[in-house]
Amino acid sequence: MFMGKPYGRRAGAGTPGVAEPFTGQQEEGTMDSKDRAGHLRRYWDRQSGSYDRQMAFMDRKFFGDTRSWICGQARGDTLEVAVGTGLNLPLYPDDVRLTGVEWSPDMLDVARRRASGLGLAADLREGDAQALDLPDAAFDTVVCTFSLCAIPDHRRALAEMVRVLRPGGTLLLADHVAGSAWPVRLAQRLLELVTVPMGGEHFLRRPILLLPEHGLTVERHDRFKLGLVERLTARKPA
Repeated sequence: MFMGKPYGRRAGAGTPGVAEPFTGQQEEGTMDSKDRAGHLRRYWDRQSGSYDRQMAFMDRKFFGDTRSWICGQARGDTLEVAVGTGLNLPLYPDDVRLTGVEWSPDMLDVARRRASGLGLAADLREGDAQALDLPDAAFDTVVCTFSLCAIPDHRRALAEMVRVLRPGGTLLLADHVAGSAWPVRLAQRLLELVTVPMGGEHFLRRPILLLPEHGLTVERHDRFKLGLVERLTARKPA
């Protein structure tokens, strides 16, 4: 099974707080939004101990060199949304000034330990991908890998990424997406009957289709493994 990363809750002015993470679309079922948020947070906290092993398998079998492909393009002040356990941390160029936002406290603890072990001075903080507690136009690069699949309102999260990106900045995305053949998409739809209620993980999204409404231009693009994996580099208008 593909595994996305948790999305986040809002943290206010450096002190973790609680916001209403599902204002807007209610696409995660009939459960009360706060109950649903609590369920998802507990689910991803439980995944923190096994997440690296699961993703090592997915990287080997499906994603290939995608993490290094994404992180190697980061420049300047860089934000990673849904940093998870920090699997991308060793792949960034040395001169990148990294901020990472993560919802699950247990995942964030793993990421912080990883950063410490690598000697990285990354600013890793609790936060909500759907309501980033960060100023407009603050970053040269925004990265999100294998995470938009598990964010309840992925449209809102993408809009937040664009908001905090500087004019002329780079958005780097990678995820598992709707397959290119209808039998694959049918299988994904059936799989979502289990994965969406369990952990909020979607298989039929394609973030690239949302970029034109934000005026972003796709500069690099790969899609492979029957169209199941997609990675891209997009530029915000200067």
